[in-house]
Amino acid sequence: MTKQFQSVIICTIAIGLAVPPIAAAQQYTTIDFPGAIVSFLSGGPNPQGTSVGVYTDTSNVTHGFVLTKKGVFTSFDVPGSTFTGPNFISPQGDIVGSYNDASSVSHGFILSGGHFTTVNFPGAPGTILTGVTPSGEMSGATCSDPACGVFGAINATHGFLVSKKGVFSPTFDPPGAVSSVATIVIPSGAVFGQYDKVVEGTCFTQCQGYMLFHGAFATINFPGSSFTGIGGANAEGNAVGFYLDASGVGHGLLFNGVYTSFDYPGAIFTQATGINPRGVIVGLYVDSAFVIHGFIRTP
Repeated sequence: MTKQFQSVIICTIAIGLAVPPIAAAQQYTTIDFPGAIVSFLSGGPNPQGTSVGVYTDTSNVTHGFVLTKKGVFTSFDVPGSTFTGPNFISPQGDIVGSYNDASSVSHGFILSGGHFTTVNFPGAPGTILTGVTPSGEMSGATCSDPACGVFGAINATHGFLVSKKGVFSPTFDPPGAVSSVATIVIPSGAVFGQYDKVVEGTCFTQCQGYMLFHGAFATINFPGSSFTGIGGANAEGNAVGFYLDASGVGHGLLFNGVYTSFDYPGAIFTQATGINPRGVIVGLYVDSAFVIHGFIRTP
């Protein structure tokens, strides 16, 4: 998983989009890929209700999967990969993510119409793709570790965008960051992500979320948290992720101008990774037996 962050500075940029209300009553559904030892949802759902996720099989190999609104699972792997991790699915059904090749080098990928395309940031040791707009603009991050941290190595990352014509932006980071990830770009051009002020294997007091719009960065930090991460957003500008409270417990969060905390019932950790225009949220949770599951949260 790639998502990192800090501070109690709440700074909101108005992005000129209507923010629909999110209903108070919620329904949660557990998602487990059949036969997997670990599985979770990493992106979506798109407006059609299709999500993407990651699962690990009994041989400890990690694969991507697609889950339709009707509950149909489809596993997939980038040909020749040893690890496949989808991060986002567009309204058209295009999927972006990352995979590791036989040499443990991470590359971005696009899966569109049943065909895979590899995307590498020029000169970067490793690359991941994290989001794609309906018009084809993409977000992602470069990695200092060729495997992009899949094996636990310390990994400095930097955000980037790819235009509809395939032109890469320079890498960028919020002020004061030494490492950051652009986790999604939405049709308005706003970019959401997270950043770290210290390069380390884990991030507890040095990490926070951000929004970048028209060249200006704004901090997204859940009040009183020691750690805030933004993992996804919808076209309306509602962002989701997770935060750690003062006791170190992880909760899901929704930010739409105000902060809302939520937890999968009975979970010891909750993380949101995606939200669609209807306010349906996907992500992962850890149960009391320390098993990781995916979830869907429906208004």
